[in-house]
Amino acid sequence: MSEPMRICHVITRMIVGGAQENTLLTCRDHLEKGHAVALVTGPTTGPEGKLLQKQPLPGLEIIEIPHLVRELSLGADRRAYRELRELFRSRSFDVVHTHSSKAGILGRMAAWKERVPVVVHTVHGQAFHPYQAAWRNWLYILAERYAARRCHRIYAVAQAMIDQCVDAGVAPREKYEVVYSGMDMDAFANARPEPELRASLGIPPDALVVGKVARLFELKGHEYLIQAAPAIVARFPHVRFLLVGDGNLRGELEAEIARLGLQEHFVFAGLVPPADVCRYTALMDVLVHLSLREGLPRTVVQGLASGVPAIGFPLDGTPEVILDGQTGLLCPTGDAVAVGEAVNALLGDSDRRRAMGDAGRELVLERFSWHRMGDVLEAEYRRLLGR
Repeated sequence: MSEPMRICHVITRMIVGGAQENTLLTCRDHLEKGHAVALVTGPTTGPEGKLLQKQPLPGLEIIEIPHLVRELSLGADRRAYRELRELFRSRSFDVVHTHSSKAGILGRMAAWKERVPVVVHTVHGQAFHPYQAAWRNWLYILAERYAARRCHRIYAVAQAMIDQCVDAGVAPREKYEVVYSGMDMDAFANARPEPELRASLGIPPDALVVGKVARLFELKGHEYLIQAAPAIVARFPHVRFLLVGDGNLRGELEAEIARLGLQEHFVFAGLVPPADVCRYTALMDVLVHLSLREGLPRTVVQGLASGVPAIGFPLDGTPEVILDGQTGLLCPTGDAVAVGEAVNALLGDSDRRRAMGDAGRELVLERFSWHRMGDVLEAEYRRLLGR
C-alpha cells in the first residue's frame, strides 16, 4: 500500500459555491484514502453562506488565515503571504494544492518559496474576463503568469479554461490538464419530486417549472430570464420560475419582477444547503444557466444528472455539458428573446425534454464523479512526487 501523503488545499473562502464544493469533495476523497489533509481558507462572510457549517467534514483540519481576503489589498495580501510561508515552513506538506485566483497566486508563491515538493493549482473560473476593466484584466493576467511559473501543474475544470489561459499567455498548454469537477452524482440521479416540498414553495401541482440555481449576484444572468418571462408566461400561464440561491441582487430582481406584474410566477427558494439542491432540481422541467462568466457550470451537470435538460449561453465550459440539441439548447449570449423561445420549445414538448434529460444523465454520471476526480488527483500527486 502506498504511503499516505500530507496534503494542504488553499482557497480564499469557503462560501456555498462550486469551487468550494469541488475542493471539499477533493478533501473528502483524500481523507477516505487515508491521507492527512488540511484546508487553509480566509474568512467566510457574506450572503452566500458558509459551506463548512452546512457540510462539515470530520477529520479535516481547518486553518483560517484572517488576511487571506478576496479583495485586492496590498497590506493584507503581504501579511497573508507571510502567514502562508510560515505555515508551509512549519508543516512539511508533500502537496500544496491551491484554488481560486487570490489564494492561487499567494499560495503558489508561498509554497514555491518554501520548496514544497509538489505545488499545483486548479482553475475553476478566470479572474480575467470581458466584463471588467482592461487594466484589471492586465493585472490579473500578469499575476497568473507569475504564479504559473511557481507550480508544477495546473488543472482546469473545463477545456475552455485551458484554452483561455493559453490564449492569454499564462502558461504553455503542456502545463495544463483537464480534471472535471467532481460532484455527488448519486444524490441527483436518485432524487425524485417531493409533493410536500413543491407545496411548501407554493408551486401548483399542474405547473411547469423552469429552474435556475445560482447566487443572486452580478453576471449570473437572472435578468435574461426575467426579460424572457413574459413570453413564456403568455404561452404557459401556469409556469413557475424557481430561483435557488441568494445574494445582494435579490431586492433589485424582486422589484423588476413586480414591475412586470409577474410576482406569482417567481419563487425565491433562498440559500439551500448543497446536500438539498437535488431536491429542487427534481422539481424542475427545464433548467436555465445564463451566467456570463463560469468555469464549469456545476448546476447544469447536477440538473442533467436529475434528467433535466438545460438552456444556456455558449460561454466557458457550458458547451462541454450543454450539447446543443442533445442535452439541451444553446442560445446567443445575452439574447433574452432566444432564451424565451428555447424555454417554450422544451416546455411544449415533453418527449424532447425526456430524451434530452436522459442523454444528459448518461453524459454526466461517469464523467463528473467525485471519486473519479479524487483518483485522478491522487495519481497526479504521486507522479509529481516521484519525478
